[in-house]
Amino acid sequence: MSSTLSFLCISTYFKGNEFLRACKQAGNKVYLLTNKKLEFKPWVREYIDEVFYVEEKADGSFDMNEIILGLAYMMRSRKIDRIVALDDFDVEKAAHLREHFRIPGMGQTTGRHFRDKLAMRMKAQEAGIRVPLFSSLFNDNEIFEFTQKVQYPCVVKPRSEASATGIRKVYNSEQLWEVVHYLGDRRHDYLVEQFRPGDVFHVDSLSVQGDFVFTRASQYLSTPMEVAHGGGIFRSVIVPFGSADDFALRKINAEVMRAFGMNYSASHSEFIKDYETGEMIFLETASRVGGANLAEMVEASSGINLWREWANIETAVAKCEEYILPEVENNYAGIIISLVRQQYPDLSSFDAPEVYWRMNEEYHIGLVVKSESRERVLELLDDYADKIFKNFHASAPIRDRPSH
Repeated sequence: MSSTLSFLCISTYFKGNEFLRACKQAGNKVYLLTNKKLEFKPWVREYIDEVFYVEEKADGSFDMNEIILGLAYMMRSRKIDRIVALDDFDVEKAAHLREHFRIPGMGQTTGRHFRDKLAMRMKAQEAGIRVPLFSSLFNDNEIFEFTQKVQYPCVVKPRSEASATGIRKVYNSEQLWEVVHYLGDRRHDYLVEQFRPGDVFHVDSLSVQGDFVFTRASQYLSTPMEVAHGGGIFRSVIVPFGSADDFALRKINAEVMRAFGMNYSASHSEFIKDYETGEMIFLETASRVGGANLAEMVEASSGINLWREWANIETAVAKCEEYILPEVENNYAGIIISLVRQQYPDLSSFDAPEVYWRMNEEYHIGLVVKSESRERVLELLDDYADKIFKNFHASAPIRDRPSH
């Protein structure tokens, strides 16, 4: 195989600059397919050989036939060796294009396990992995049977949206049927599942040839759903190294990846530790780097940049070369992010020497702190959350559909 490979990276949300940079630095040609609306975002253009734009439709979706026709025309004069989806919303697009153009990588069936929450639950349950009690919304009788055995509350959620977008909580069967009828012809795109109170964790990993080369487990102190629906302040922290939670999360994450057919990629999985039973229950996974700047927290803890190493893994696998992970550190780290009232908030009071990273985004405060002491990280997260809430915090209603 040629030493120079061509990667088509798809990102219809502004993210993945570090992947693009590392992919180019590894000696590849790098093409970016992105939303026309993102044309003037600060992409790392010096590391991108060519950018292609697609227009989204009125409902925020993209015409796959148009993308296929455009890529087919492009491939008359340019070869594409690999296709990589940098955002959750692009996993299905990438899988569709790989299958159509017979390009190696995750196909549509496996891709569904990392995108479709109904497919995730069915596959996990089939593999003996604990999941919340759930039901599709295809059949009225199956929904009725679900209402007879579930303990409320429940959540109705889209099968293919990212984060907490579009989730509705219901407290009895009457409310559930109201939501089902409200969804109408869209109900097949949703599922319902029991809401299980518990601590929510996430595991961020890198895989090569079906084996983990890197894993870091963390706990949400404010879950994405709580933040989205309650206007809270987002926080997460690395779990204690070598603890029972750390061991349990690594074990169930490995079971999920094995069941879902993960071969090589970055992955971000979420689990809940049930308050009643103490068991880890699988919630969802994705074949990409976690959002909400969690990669910065993982890098502070480990020294491993997930975006960069994901690009290096893709290159090594494509060239049939051995991938070597850089040396891993074991520090504790935590992240705090909030929407704020000020367009450019003054961060000068967030001056602890443990501050590792600061977000540079309008109407947001975001900080990552790093220490050898987990207690110190938690102390800073609590202190900064109190300061942000009193002096800066703002909230906005969640949208039914994502918007770029």
